[in-house]
Amino acid sequence: MTKEALFALNHMCAPHRPISEFFDLAISLGVKGVEIRNDLEGNAILDGTSPASVRSEAKARGLRILSINALQRFNDWNDTREEEARSLIAYARDCGAEALVLVPVNDGTGTADGERQCNLRTALKGLRPLLEDAGIIGLVEPLGFETCSLRLKSEAVEAIASLDAAGTFRLVHDTFHHTLSGEESFHVAETGLVHISGVVDTALSVSDMRDGHRVLVDENDRLDNVGQISALCSEGYRGPFSFEPFADSVHTSRDLHSDLQESMQHLRATAFPPPA
Repeated sequence: MTKEALFALNHMCAPHRPISEFFDLAISLGVKGVEIRNDLEGNAILDGTSPASVRSEAKARGLRILSINALQRFNDWNDTREEEARSLIAYARDCGAEALVLVPVNDGTGTADGERQCNLRTALKGLRPLLEDAGIIGLVEPLGFETCSLRLKSEAVEAIASLDAAGTFRLVHDTFHHTLSGEESFHVAETGLVHISGVVDTALSVSDMRDGHRVLVDENDRLDNVGQISALCSEGYRGPFSFEPFADSVHTSRDLHSDLQESMQHLRATAFPPPA
């Protein structure tokens, strides 16, 4: 079955634009889903913008707020993390966001076999009642970096299943991190959101790729976004594909609208081909 491209924008596409301008960018591209972030200095959420204001701006444009990105170090569960989670979940609920992205510890700690699985289950147990009370989905996003305490989607799937918490937690499939992790399985049935970005620098080994190398996907992409997206669709994924480029070259583009439009057109023609 051919799937129509359902694109979304993460605020990381345009981190220097105020949230209202970011929302306008999405609308100008025909995009109906957006992700907001809590790590952009001088911008919502960190600048004190109220959740009611964000909700109003999105509603006026007919936008879905797919997620807040993100609760960092979620699998280092302690009193501080719980307070951070409560605050972000409340903000998500009040601004109309559907989910909260959960990002694991990525500093080389908590990576030992047994330790990382235990820490993951502890965090999911702590988060579950908070998310369920607010009606918010937790989107677990494994990171492919060798220093990460949760690299594999399979470990997240196992932990969620062991707690019978599939109704509360879903996965983020990130095309960048999927490549870095070396994991082959897609776990489509458990996936709630896909992040897409490309890497074009031919001088980099996969193990040396970092967020700053993540650009918009074009014909020079080394991550096989086309193959990953095609595989996700063929296995039944019907959710949004959210653009999440971290490279300064994208953020400082003189014509970001055209750049995004070209990337979308490239993916529509290659990963979402029309029926013969």
